[in-house]
Amino acid sequence: MQKNKSVEEFIIKNKNWKEALEVLRSIALSTGLKETIKWGAPVYTINNKNVIGLGAFKSYVGIWFFQGVFLKDVSNALVNAQEGKTKGLRQWRFNSVKDIDKDLVLQYVQEAIQNQKDGKEIKPNKSKDVKFPLELSNALNSDSDFKQCFEQLAPFKQKEYVEYIATAKREATKLSRLEKIIPMINRGIGLNDKYR
Repeated sequence: MQKNKSVEEFIIKNKNWKEALEVLRSIALSTGLKETIKWGAPVYTINNKNVIGLGAFKSYVGIWFFQGVFLKDVSNALVNAQEGKTKGLRQWRFNSVKDIDKDLVLQYVQEAIQNQKDGKEIKPNKSKDVKFPLELSNALNSDSDFKQCFEQLAPFKQKEYVEYIATAKREATKLSRLEKIIPMINRGIGLNDKYR
């Protein structure tokens, strides 16, 4: 399997966990998963679906199973990083390279791959019911050019703007946010374009 240069850089940058990351990486690559970087960390995919990821922190190094909730977890090794928030993701933390049982980790990774092939996945719940804010609605109805610019934005960009206004608690905040976004919308710029 071809190694990703950005993953090499990630491992070099995390010198305290270099050996452990190399062991986990070798396990992932032995399975035929495709290696990439997402969210600044190594991620391994099959058919463009995330299966596992690697992470390094001060006190531990870990392997993430994106649909880990479906794993049998025979060793009771997996944890939910954010109980009550995280639905599918599970992680296995190691405090040293000696804690990594290669055969057992490989068994978990192979099961995760099979689960992905079988279509076992929890899809993120993206349907937050956000009420279209009155302030934005009034601005759109009072300026046809502004309305046309808004309607030309991709639906996800429209939704970002709607949520940006709707999530403000105070009326004054909603109006100041609206004032900020009008020029952006008129130029066809999405709220979060600078982060993409």
